[in-house]
Amino acid sequence: MASLRELLEVSWALPADIADDGTALVRWNVPGSFQLYLVPPGGDPVQLTDLGEPVKGMFVPGSGRILLSMDAGGNERAQLYLLDPVPGATPEPLVVEPELLHETPVFDAIGSRLAYACNRANGRDLDVYVRSLETGEETCVFAPGSYCEVAGFSPDGRWLAVQSLTEQTGDNDLHLVDLVGGGHVLVAPDEHDASFGPPAWTPDSTAFHFSTSSGRDTAAIARYELATHAWRYVIESDWDLEVVGDPAGTVLAVHTNEDGYSRLDLHDPASAALERRIALPDEGMLDALLVSANGRHVAFGFSSPRLTWDAWLADTSDGAVHRLTESPTRIPAALVAPTLERYASFDGESIPFLTYRPGRSEPAPVVLEIHGGPEAQRHPMWIPLVQYLVSQGFAVVQPNVRGSTGYGKRYQHLDDGRKRLDTVRDVSALHDRLRDEPGLDADRTVLYGGSYGGYMVLACLAFEPERWAGGVAVVPISSFVTFLRNTSAYRRAFREREYGSLERDIDFLVEASPITHVDRIRAPLFLIHGANDPRVPLSEAEQIHEALRARGVRTELLVYDDEGHGLQKLSNKLDAYPRVVAFVDEILGR
Repeated sequence: MASLRELLEVSWALPADIADDGTALVRWNVPGSFQLYLVPPGGDPVQLTDLGEPVKGMFVPGSGRILLSMDAGGNERAQLYLLDPVPGATPEPLVVEPELLHETPVFDAIGSRLAYACNRANGRDLDVYVRSLETGEETCVFAPGSYCEVAGFSPDGRWLAVQSLTEQTGDNDLHLVDLVGGGHVLVAPDEHDASFGPPAWTPDSTAFHFSTSSGRDTAAIARYELATHAWRYVIESDWDLEVVGDPAGTVLAVHTNEDGYSRLDLHDPASAALERRIALPDEGMLDALLVSANGRHVAFGFSSPRLTWDAWLADTSDGAVHRLTESPTRIPAALVAPTLERYASFDGESIPFLTYRPGRSEPAPVVLEIHGGPEAQRHPMWIPLVQYLVSQGFAVVQPNVRGSTGYGKRYQHLDDGRKRLDTVRDVSALHDRLRDEPGLDADRTVLYGGSYGGYMVLACLAFEPERWAGGVAVVPISSFVTFLRNTSAYRRAFREREYGSLERDIDFLVEASPITHVDRIRAPLFLIHGANDPRVPLSEAEQIHEALRARGVRTELLVYDDEGHGLQKLSNKLDAYPRVVAFVDEILGR
């Protein structure tokens, strides 16, 4: 089996954009962080950037240039630059205000205007701006007083679609901003508990397809007619669907999330009929789905437990798929795929979980890994630390506790507000189930999680201390009160809608915080945090670390000065994860 270093050095890649001729712009972390590569049709990837920070990018239509987005040290305050598509070109500042965010940049069809969201007005709300690339003139076109994301121009350039978060958890609105006549149209104005995805427009800009869960539990695909402001469902499923189209109106690429596993289908935009199913490389997870402007190519990122993240390209005419990137460090053959199972929680709720089992005769100690979010889902995907732990004789178990996405609105809302601690009960119920599993030694279990998953680690250690041998928490929340007070202003409002309000729910926020019950924690704890984290401030890890150390509980805190919300840079992963393995090995043994 490969060493941990070899597994960590296996690269990850995702498509960033796709041109009509099939030329792909790819984000690839071969240099140690995500940089931009150009992949010509049938050619080898050409590295364009080698900057000190991870970058994102997209083609500027009609110009041959690239828009580059980059923050500093993981602070998530993205700045925008223009870049010539040649190796080593110097980025040209376009919108650079280091104290502000510049999010979801999108060009119109001819590349004359750029729309993006920015917190320029008050540091909190993300309003929408449109910038002329010729003159540099900017106009704020939409400012509803919330967190906005730009969802694209209509092909004729008149309409700009904007998604905005509401005060309800799991809910957003889709607006069509009229850039010619002024004002805006709100799609489904009477809906208060639904998701609305970005539009896939028809070529004449009179209609579009979009994903929504309006009036249903899971998201399906609907068609909206601008003339009547009416819409209807055209593609439905028991699972969540998302859709991406092309301005030429030739194809709808529909991604199905089926119990965490991805399926990709091509539909006819006029009839919504299924035309072709794209054969994915394995059973796993798809991300970063793109369609070229002429509809001839579909690009996507794909990963499974046995395949690292790579960029892939499909021909929409025949469904042929080929890989755009392949890691210079090869993946070893002896990898483990998980089993998907369910268990009944304390109230009978059915909870899905993935289990990676090592090949050993004696019962295996367990690493129970909990995803972040909480509005997220653990998919079967490439996680090198998981594969290494399994190769060393540990079982890895990954639950999608209540509140996870991918299982409908009802399930997602089961942890809202004052129901937060039901998720901890889900983990306890899973631990009880694992005790009955052959081949597992559940009495030797270490918890692992990042962000909200890090909160779950701390909460489980505090509320059920007798169950756990130890915990590893990456960028964790230790107090909902200090977290909400100290997180970035632009994040506070939409995190309060999930966890509870400092004004109305302070009593519960205190009760649900691990720091309140720190005297109950007795298991060893390993903490990792980025100094520049704008989401969960470093102080969250520092205060639980100090409180445990003062009580004589074993605790260790690793802080990386050039990271934000999690570890992005290979050098830091190579430092942190061997220490995590050593900690788990010492606590659990094999």
